[in-house]
This record gives sequence, C-alpha cells and structure tokens, in this order.
Amino acid sequence: MALPKGFLFDFDGVIVDSFESHYAAWTSAFKELFDKEIAPFPKSFSGKSPMIISEYFCSVIGKEKHKEDLYHLKDQHLDTHFKVPTLLPGIHEITSFLSEEKIPYGIASNATKQFLKNSIHHLDLNFSVVYGLQDYVKPKPAPEAYISLAKALKFKEESFKDIWVFEDSLTGTNAARLAGMTPIGITTNYSQKELKEVGSILTFPTILEAYQYLIK
Repeated sequence: MALPKGFLFDFDGVIVDSFESHYAAWTSAFKELFDKEIAPFPKSFSGKSPMIISEYFCSVIGKEKHKEDLYHLKDQHLDTHFKVPTLLPGIHEITSFLSEEKIPYGIASNATKQFLKNSIHHLDLNFSVVYGLQDYVKPKPAPEAYISLAKALKFKEESFKDIWVFEDSLTGTNAARLAGMTPIGITTNYSQKELKEVGSILTFPTILEAYQYLIK
C-alpha cells in the first residue's frame, strides 16, 4: 500500500480525551455567569464549534442572548484553570513515523488556539502546524479548517484526495469529506457504523491501531 501524501488530525477525541477539560470550564463559567448548574453535555454536539455549544447551554435556561458572554468566559476559564487533557494512544508513535517518512501533518480543530497551545506544550507533542478556531471564518462542519491546513502544508487541491483526515466526530468527518479528503474514523465518540455512514473510509479505535495499520 502506498502511504497517503499527508495526514491531518482533529484534536479532541483523536489526539486527546479532553472532555473533562472542556466540561469543567463550561461548568465553572456557567456557574459564574448565571449562578446555576449547567446541563449535561449532549453527545450530538461533539466536535461542534464552541459558540454553538455555548448557545445550547444558554438556551436550556432561556438565556440565548448571553451566548457570547458564556463563550468568552468559558475560554478564560479553560486557560486560567487549565486542566491537562489525557493523551490517547499512538500519538508519539505516529508523529515519529510521519517525521521519519517526511510526510506532512498537522492539526485542525474547533478548539481555541490557546487550549491547543497549552495542551501541546504540557503533553510534549510534536505538532508544529496547528490550526484552531480563530483561524477560520467558518468552523467545522464547513471544510475551511482542513482546506486551510492542507494549504499551509503546501498541498494543492488536486492532492487533497490523497490526504487522510483523522476524525472522531460526525461534524469533523463531514468537514473532511466536503474538503475532498479521505476521512478516517476514530471510534472514541461514535461507532464504526455511524462514522462510515457520514463518509469514513476506514475506522480504528485509536491512532495507535491506525499507526499499526500503516507500518504494515
């Protein structure tokens, strides 16, 4: 098997398990802003932009007009009360492999740049090209995130089909498909069936199994 020409990674649910990091920040920000307990996080919002998530949490208590206040406060809490996310298996292995093979790779996430920067620093990850929420006009499920990252890695549009995109969410898988790339599902949040239904060509439990597949 010829190796793909490039590898693009989502962050949350692919490289790290960051649910507790994000939900803790949403919870404390919501409590500070409204003096109320926050609603449980709905699985269907996995991978969506923070503004959409903020609007949902505000809508539960009829405070949609405060969605931007909650969004900005959550971002502050995520930074000031930073909780290091849990690294998922296979990340150091695959980045070492791609570096040795001189295959371009990077991150495109709906998470904020500061959260990505903090996480990469604390987990000592080897990612030099990283795109976050502030880098896009239209976040995922729009294809802009992955198109922007691919262009930053010097890919032309005719090569997009030869780029693998690791995604754990339906939102991100749709973004990769709309970008004309090859979505590869990581089943940390959705089942193999659910990811394949929206376009994943292959699925793996974690990046470790994807790495093992590639080196074979």
